[in-house]
Amino acid sequence: QVQLVESGGGLVQAGGSLRLSCAASGSIVRIRNMGWYRQAPGKQREYVALITSTGFTNHADAVKGRFTISRDNAKNTVYLQMNSLKAEDTGVYYCKALVDGLPGARDYWGQGTQVTVSS
Repeated sequence: QVQLVESGGGLVQAGGSLRLSCAASGSIVRIRNMGWYRQAPGKQREYVALITSTGFTNHADAVKGRFTISRDNAKNTVYLQMNSLKAEDTGVYYCKALVDGLPGARDYWGQGTQVTVSS
């Protein structure tokens, strides 16, 4: 089994910054893609950003230029630096990882961390 644990969420004023972390542990052979998603109250979960094992990144248009995804392969950890936060960034942020482990490759999700941006 693989566990993903997010941290770094909290309450911040509009225009402020937060840095989320997500650490993977367990029966990991290799982590392929790692990504962040978010879910606002009453809305569907939406994609935020992705980073591959080689460092290629992609960010959703809604966060491009404000959020930056990165990862530390030695620590099996993915980060999301969030700057210039807006009220509409409020939600629960989840990390997802495509992991080669036992018994095979599959997606894993973290439990989520709450981000609240006050306007």
